[in-house]
This record gives sequence, structure tokens and C-alpha cells, in this order.
Amino acid sequence: MKKLILIPILLLTIGFQSCNKDRLDVEPVGEFLSSNFFVTEDQVFSGLIAAYDPLAWSMAYGQWISYVMYGEIRSDNANAGGDPSNMDQPGWQEFDDFTNTDANTVTQPIYRRNYIGIFRANTVLEQSQIESATVDRYKAEAKFLRAYYHFELFRHFGPTPIADRLLAPDETGLERSTMSEIFTLITTDLQEAADVLPSTVSSNETGRATKGAALALLGKAYLYWADLSNDDAAKFGQAATAFQQVVDLGIYELEDDYQSLFGFNAGNNSESVFEIQHNPLYTSDWSWFEGIDGNGVIQLCGIRGLCEDHPDYQPGWGFMLPTESLSNHYLADDQYRRDVAITDEAELADELQAAGVNCSPVIDVTQNNPIDATGFWQEKFANWRAYEGTNENGGDPNLTKAANTSVVRYGDLLLMLAESIHRSGGSDGTAMDYIDMVRERAAGPGDNSGTYKNSATIMAEQGWSLQDLIWYERRAELAIEGDRWYDLVRSGRANASLFTGDGNKEANFSDTHLWLPISLEETTVAPMLTTFPDASLFQ
Repeated sequence: MKKLILIPILLLTIGFQSCNKDRLDVEPVGEFLSSNFFVTEDQVFSGLIAAYDPLAWSMAYGQWISYVMYGEIRSDNANAGGDPSNMDQPGWQEFDDFTNTDANTVTQPIYRRNYIGIFRANTVLEQSQIESATVDRYKAEAKFLRAYYHFELFRHFGPTPIADRLLAPDETGLERSTMSEIFTLITTDLQEAADVLPSTVSSNETGRATKGAALALLGKAYLYWADLSNDDAAKFGQAATAFQQVVDLGIYELEDDYQSLFGFNAGNNSESVFEIQHNPLYTSDWSWFEGIDGNGVIQLCGIRGLCEDHPDYQPGWGFMLPTESLSNHYLADDQYRRDVAITDEAELADELQAAGVNCSPVIDVTQNNPIDATGFWQEKFANWRAYEGTNENGGDPNLTKAANTSVVRYGDLLLMLAESIHRSGGSDGTAMDYIDMVRERAAGPGDNSGTYKNSATIMAEQGWSLQDLIWYERRAELAIEGDRWYDLVRSGRANASLFTGDGNKEANFSDTHLWLPISLEETTVAPMLTTFPDASLFQ
């Protein structure tokens, strides 16, 4: 070790002997350093855009990463899928089968992506050298992003180290923070952001954080915190307050047709509270190693082996296959939502026949993973044929599809509000009113006020409590959108019985798998980090 240190010292000594002080003490030319950047609003904005960038990464460091895929494949909603070898994307196969360890290849990119986002947000907050109302807004957005990335880390790994400031390169002795410390940071950042952020943004600012987005994420953070704090009624009340503030803004409303939420270019609609923008205009190819901004879920989770002549869809790679359990979840009066989320070969054949297309087989099932095959495919992230030609700047067309990823939409928010009201001891009648808004829309487009089954009717018919109905609605409304696993974990419902009859999942599941292990790469560098969170941290 001493020899390694002497080499740079020797080089510096030679350098000082050959140069005088005046020659060394020069300003950098044509370069920006931390000391001479962030001195204009445009420069601060550039730093902010860099902080937003990791939101859109669907591939990072050579691995596919997506909270949508993880939230579905890890749960009882979907199997991994892929090619017939059952070895396609082994990291995701391990997530599906609960065989992942700290050597899983996907785990470290998920962890790294979020800490990169936190570092960039902290850079904006600490390095900005100008004061103005515009920069105040940029800093509020940076706080929103810092909270978001910390929240995503928690949802995957449990309590992880807080990074509320820029860290020095040698600060490797970090330990996991407690749940209370993490959620205190998240909720403080989001409340301070909400106090500054605008309620609406102009069309050229679409995708940036707003007051509604900050309040919605604030409510969601309190919801998780309450659930994991032994059903803390006060925290559920704080969640309800935040969600209600979003409703009271009067900006958002449910789209009339549930199916329209998932069509081609359907993003940023009246129901969008916050969604991640995936941009196809950047050149993305397999050599773009840090992070690909196109939505990889589209190609990854398209229908594998689909007839090439299908008028609407292109074939995909067959991941995130819906389970029979999910298909059977929907009540008889709720088939519209089921058909928006899931399709099967018979339904696809009917579509082709209606379009006058003669295609046999409709799906070549031999191209699909026989172990994970369920007979169902997802449609919310459809691989639309209309994506052809949308990547104007080149790059691999499989990587540059631009469907956005919804973080919070209004239907989700209404259900979280109903849950928070109920679990805080508030008015169940009010909670049911919010659920009924979602149920009425679920019955199909148009006015269903006189025909749909409301909350009271469903609870009476099924013998359900209001909490049972909330769990039903969340799974039905948000299927294939990525919330299922996280809902199960935060509510204590993730257990082996969910996977009865589902082979490896049933056999391998244990409470160890509620949280991802921090990767070996990280714990080697930071030896104070534990691979899994200790129960004592959940306080």
C-alpha cells in the first residue's frame, strides 16, 4: 500500500520542481467545475434535468430495471416469462422464483440508479450559487426527486442509508437508517416541495413535479409509514390529509374510458398526477450503458410469438405473463377492467377475425417459456405497431418506445384516499364514495350511475369488510401497473399462501424475501451495511 501512495507523491514532487506557483495557479479554460458552475438559472436547470434523468432509465448498467416489472413478477400477478429456455434474463427469473441472492445481477443497478438520482438532486440543492424564485422552484423539484428516489430504495430494500447531503468519496462507513429517519426525510422534503411547486405546468414542462405530484407522493409515503408502524391511525390521517389536498386542487379527474388510459400515446391525460416521461428522440442502443430512456417494458413484455400480421401489435419478448390467479380475481361485473389488463389467444383470434386478418397460429406458444406460461398476456403496456418509426434519431427501435410510466394516477389516488380515511378512523361513507367513483368508471365508458354495483352492494354480496373491498379494488384497478407486490409487503399480506400451486414461488418464499438484499458489490465497499434490514430498523 505504501508503494502505491508514493507514486503519485513522486509525480507531484517532479511537477512542482519544474513549474512555479504562478504557472500552476490558473483558471480552467473552457471547463466547468463545481466552483464555477450553477451560477446562472440555466446552469441550475441543467443540473435539475440531470437529476430527473434516472427516473426514465428502464435499463441501467446492462440490466433491465423497472418497478412495474418487479411489482408484478415478484407478486402473484405475473410470472417472469421470456424464452423457452427459462434462462432468459436470469436475474428476473430469480426475482420470480425467490431464489435471488446478493449476487443477483439486477439488484445493484436498481440500488445504484436511485443513489445516482439522489446525488444529482443533492448537487442542485447544495451547489446552486444563485437566488431567485425560479431557482427556488428548481430546488423544490430537487427535493421532490430526492424524496422519490429514497422512497423507491425503501420499497425495494427496506431501510437504506439516508443521503441528505453530498457525500465525500471516502464516506463508505454508512449504515442503514431507521424507517422513521427515512420517512421523516421523505415527508419533510415533499411537504417543503409542495409549498413551493406550482399546481399546473405549461405544455413544454410536462413531466416536471407539481404541487399535486408532491402531495400525492407525500400521502403515499405516509400510507406506507402508517401500515409498517403497526397501523398507526395518526399517520393514516396524515396520508388522508395529503390525498384530500390533491382532490381539492380540482385539477385531476378520472378518464371516462378506463381503456383509454393505456392506448398508444395515452400519457399525460386528465388522470395523470405524476408520470415518468420516456423519450424516444434520444439515440439509445445496446452500448448506451448508464441508462436507456425508452420504456423497455414495452418490448420486453409484448406478446411473444404473436402473429406478425396483427394489425395493432408487434411481437414482443414475452415477459410479465399474467397469472390465472389475477384473471380469476375479477368479479363477474368487472370484466371490462380485466379485459383491458389481460388478453388470451381466443380474444386475440377474435380481434384478428374482426379485422379480417387470417393468421394461424395467432400465437406460436413454442416461443414462450413453458414453465411460466399461463395462457395470458398483458395489454396495459402493449407493443403497439404504431411505435414503428417513432425513434427519429436512430438507435435500436426495441429500446426507444415512449409509453410513459405512471407513478400516481387519479384512480390510484382515490383508492389510497379511501384506504387512509378508513384506516385512520374517518368516515367510511366518505371512503366508499371515493371507491364508488372508481367502480362506476370500471363498468365501462359513459354514465353507469344507475347500473354499476356500488361498494355497499358488493360488500353485501361478497360478505366483505370495507378493507376487503379496498384490497380487491387496488388489485383490480392497478393490475400490471406495478403496485401489487409493494401493497402486499407494506400491508403484511405477502405470504406463501398467495402462491399455492405456483411451483417455485410457493416452495421458495420466506419472509427473507420481503426485501431485496443489498448487493455484494455495495456491502464489499461499505462493510457497515447489512445485506438485509434488521427488524429493529422498522421503528
